Amino acid sequence: MDPLRLVGTWDFVREIRHDDGAAYTADGEARFLVEDDGRVRWAEQGTLRWAGGSTPVTRTLFLVREPGPDGGALPDGGAATGWRVTFEDGRDFHPWTAGAVEHLCGRDLYAGGLAVAAVPTQDWELRWRVTGPEKAYLMHTRYTRPPR
Repeated sequence: MDPLRLVGTWDFVREIRHDDGAAYTADGEARFLVEDDGRVRWAEQGTLRWAGGSTPVTRTLFLVREPGPDGGALPDGGAATGWRVTFEDGRDFHPWTAGAVEHLCGRDLYAGGLAVAAVPTQDWELRWRVTGPEKAYLMHTRYTRPPR
């Protein structure tokens, strides 16, 4: 899916279930904005909740075009080979693609997938299963367009 279709505001609801039984939820707003350099800023703000309380949370990622076939920069208006998700500091996260993706974070493995229709839609989902010596949980996020 072309991430340019996401430009605008989305509501999100996230469930996080740790293997040890701890459960968290988060909800808030995700904004997708095209930056001057062509990247898409994916900025979330919301509230994380658990049995003992809550706290505000924010996160910023970027969707960036992958270089053309020659490995060089894309010419203005040129076709990209795809998109990648990066962290705010520019570190690579994973390809932006439907289906399964993986990301090794230290010794912990993030295995997930993006579920979105091939046609314009009012909702989409992102799932992660995280396993390793430091982390063990399932995370499911549903994004929906707010009513206008």
